[in-house]
Amino acid sequence: MPIVTCEQCGTKNRVDTNAQVSRVARCGKCGAALRTATDAAGSDKPLIVTDQSFAQEILNTPGVVLLDCWAPWCGPCRMIGPIMEQLASEAQGRYRVAKLNVDENPRTASQFQIQSIPTMLIFKNGKLVDRLIGAQPKPAIVSRLSTHTA
Repeated sequence: MPIVTCEQCGTKNRVDTNAQVSRVARCGKCGAALRTATDAAGSDKPLIVTDQSFAQEILNTPGVVLLDCWAPWCGPCRMIGPIMEQLASEAQGRYRVAKLNVDENPRTASQFQIQSIPTMLIFKNGKLVDRLIGAQPKPAIVSRLSTHTA
């Protein structure tokens, strides 16, 4: 297991890189979300975003970001999960895919008025440019995404 240093308090933490994608690695001392190597841009897995990392990872990121707002208890959200994984692995640098657990991150969910899940937000150069609400088939998501990546 790799060791990741917490950006908040400097504590070194072991991180299970084989853990489920919906789990966020947290610092054992202060509880802050940890940035792992799989969170890096260009990863073939969706980036896990928190209230604390939202501005840095989404608003301050050039290019297009597809943010999946979800919750673990939501059936339609779990149906969209594999599609988000596929889109992340197919991105090839054209866009990033990120996931925000609305139960664990209410500030960001409230900021963008997430009233129903799954909701997918598309950001371009840090600005919200599109919103898809409800479970959508992959071709519909790709179509909306491609209008902003062209």
